[in-house]
Amino acid sequence: MNKIKTALLQTKVYDNKLKNIEKSIKLIKKVSREGADIAILPEMFCCPYDNAFFKEYGEEENGPAYRALSDAARDNNIYVVGGTIPELDGDKVYNTSYVFDRGGKQIGKHRKMHLFDIDIEGGQYFKESDVLSSGTEVTVFDTEFCKIGLAICYDIRFPELSRLMVLEGAEVIIVPGAFNMTTGPAHWETLFKGRALDNQVFTIGVAPARDYESSYHSYGNSIVVSPWGEIINKLNESEGYIIQEIDLNIVYKVRKELPLLKHMRNEIYSLNKKGDTPS
Repeated sequence: MNKIKTALLQTKVYDNKLKNIEKSIKLIKKVSREGADIAILPEMFCCPYDNAFFKEYGEEENGPAYRALSDAARDNNIYVVGGTIPELDGDKVYNTSYVFDRGGKQIGKHRKMHLFDIDIEGGQYFKESDVLSSGTEVTVFDTEFCKIGLAICYDIRFPELSRLMVLEGAEVIIVPGAFNMTTGPAHWETLFKGRALDNQVFTIGVAPARDYESSYHSYGNSIVVSPWGEIINKLNESEGYIIQEIDLNIVYKVRKELPLLKHMRNEIYSLNKKGDTPS
């Protein structure tokens, strides 16, 4: 199967966890009925993007949001990339994305590796590391279509991570993210186009809708980029969704015509996960 119908769910996030979950589940059901194969939620889909809320809205693995996403995947016969949830693990809090297959089984889990600490003069100030801990695992999961890499927001700024996922076979990279009104207009599209071009993959970014009444203003603009670096679909700042079919044959075509991954100079340089033996 070489074509995947991907649903990008750009939801508005309220300061009511149950409301956020219920709305997301209804939307997963809706896009499943419209033929989507995989539904993707935004970063912190059930929690306001604010350090003050992460512990309060957090849950351990197999908590209420987790179970709701698993049930939605099973009940609607759809893959679900559950945006992210504040995950409680002992005294630590992680920014975590869970992936479920069509039967509701967890097939992927990514803890945000790179924490977003920013202090731009006249712009955004935010320090995730005040509350969150960082993950350590590169995440690639299997589907009936292909291998898919999973990263979270700030992770996309680190090309090493995307390349490691591609070296593990990823042909699509999915990134739930919540860029803000300082970094979003400047870098959002450029980064998704860059990682797509670097690795000859489809990149998909899914953000929360913009809400000027919240403390953090998401850029929105959820996006799908082709392996040739073309934006093939995107949303604006408002709440909504798109279902975009992606054709994996384009990955094969681009990699054949411009075989940059084969042109890597492994005799000169290499990129390996810690503990791996260089080839």
